[in-house]
Amino acid sequence: MENEKKTDDVKEKLKKEDENELNMGFFKKLWYSIVDVEKYPSMVAQGFGRAVGYLVKIIIILTIVFCLGVVYQAYGVVNEGVEYLQNSFPEFSYKDSVLNIEGNMPITISAEDSYVGETIIDTKTEDENTINDYVNKVTNAGGGIVILKDEIRIKNPSVPGTISYSYEDISKTTQITEFNKQDVIDFAKSSQIISLYVSIFLAIFMYVFIMQFMLTAWNAVILSIFGLFTAWVAKIKMRYVAIFNMSVYALTLSIILNILYIAINIFVPFEIEYFQVMYVTVAAIYLIAAIFILKSEFVKKQMELMKIAEAQEIIKKQLEEKQKEDDEKKERQEQKKKDKEKEEKERKKEQENNKGEEPQGSGA
Repeated sequence: MENEKKTDDVKEKLKKEDENELNMGFFKKLWYSIVDVEKYPSMVAQGFGRAVGYLVKIIIILTIVFCLGVVYQAYGVVNEGVEYLQNSFPEFSYKDSVLNIEGNMPITISAEDSYVGETIIDTKTEDENTINDYVNKVTNAGGGIVILKDEIRIKNPSVPGTISYSYEDISKTTQITEFNKQDVIDFAKSSQIISLYVSIFLAIFMYVFIMQFMLTAWNAVILSIFGLFTAWVAKIKMRYVAIFNMSVYALTLSIILNILYIAINIFVPFEIEYFQVMYVTVAAIYLIAAIFILKSEFVKKQMELMKIAEAQEIIKKQLEEKQKEDDEKKERQEQKKKDKEKEEKERKKEQENNKGEEPQGSGA
């Protein structure tokens, strides 16, 4: 009975652990992904869908931080730009999704004098090679923007690639189809400027989210291939989807560091040269640790199952012995009953024989 109770306790413990693992929320996963690698097997067991859902949520947080940073920078540009427009910038007009600026092109504003990094303005050129040269120039300067006649291109060191926004799309969002220099100054000084910030946020959110999700998913794929090799070295058989799920959680701290990197860049623009190397290295360390912990967890589970099997074997033997004793006891009782019945029959037979002999004895 004692062994049976222990077996039930172990099963109940495992059942509760499984229930807690299934009820694990996003923020608990976020915490465990950073500080408790031993929880990786539990999170991986929830499946591919939940791993992707977790990735989507953390990328949304990253995207929101980036978009808020862009809006904050836009706010700084507007505040600094109003005075610059009034005193130094040439006349310009916008109509039918085309921006026209008077004067010689290009106009270059250095990173030291611009809130968003190096700025190059050229509303005359349509040559793609020239435009690419502008983008390369702001890239080499650590980021900035290129303002063209029909679009604006933004290069931010925190985001891969170049972000492009056509004036036509912005006009559809803001419902602004025509303005000139004075209109912009008046608009920047009014409360209506808030709608511009909202439009900027919405315009870049989906683009940045898709770019960051694709980049992070690709990093998870590369990391999972490294994880397959690590699992082979550790001599543990794992499905690829399990290693991919583990890679997603292993990227958590790297993504958090990227969020901090973006947040700091909002106020103090700088670039870490080997940030991407650090990004992948940190995730790889988490993944290696998780795989070896998974192996240890597997051995531990095997030992628990062996203990359960041993306890069940002991209980089985005890039940068999008890059943054997019960059978023997029953057999003895039946034999005793038979012996008693036999004795009773012999006694009755003897009485009948004695009764038959009594008359002859009395006649003598």
